[in-house]
Amino acid sequence: MNDREPRRTTVPQQAVEEIKAMIARGEPAVGERLPTERELAASLGISRGSVREAIRALTALGTLESRQGSGVYVTAQDGGELRAALGAVADVSQGRQLRELLEIRRILESAAAGIAAARITEPQLAEAAEHMTAMAATDDLERLLGHDLAFHQVIVRAAGNETLAGLVEGLSTRTLRARLYRGHRDAGALVRTRQEHARIHRALAARDPEAARAATAAHICGVEDWIAEQPDQGALPVTE
Repeated sequence: MNDREPRRTTVPQQAVEEIKAMIARGEPAVGERLPTERELAASLGISRGSVREAIRALTALGTLESRQGSGVYVTAQDGGELRAALGAVADVSQGRQLRELLEIRRILESAAAGIAAARITEPQLAEAAEHMTAMAATDDLERLLGHDLAFHQVIVRAAGNETLAGLVEGLSTRTLRARLYRGHRDAGALVRTRQEHARIHRALAARDPEAARAATAAHICGVEDWIAEQPDQGALPVTE
């Protein structure tokens, strides 16, 4: 057989796509019960065994939820599974893959900051400022990490898009940041981080989307540039 010949889609895979299409049309909607295996098999023209396999696959992905004695339901997607998957990749990435993930983070997080500039509330601005103050008051790595993450999370969540927030959080885990901090030990790194956070905060307080995007992009780009300059191709310390 020709190795370049496209792989044929199996019946269970076809069933997965059909069920996903039904859900996309709202038939059934989030929170509603999926038709029974017998009903799906009849409507899709396939065996109940293939339907069963498709349901198992979609349940494993978190699209469906099996409730004992009640049936199978369409679940609300909050980005948790995707966030966890991205986080697992980010935590162990090195070299080119790490640089590419940071580039994706820069694109998404700067866009989120631009949106947040129009939506962020005064309490959220105050919360971000509190994290900046806390970062300036400590040299303890764990405290720095906590407040650094929280500062960025306040801003991304202020954009009001939970899926976007989940993606950014998955690309900026505590483990990855610990590795960056441990690797990036030059004397001016923390000073620059504090200054860059202040610029981001000023742009948000001024309700200036372009300035917020630019300040956030520059902040993350500095890390990208440092990684690219490493003689070991961006290898970072493992967590302790």
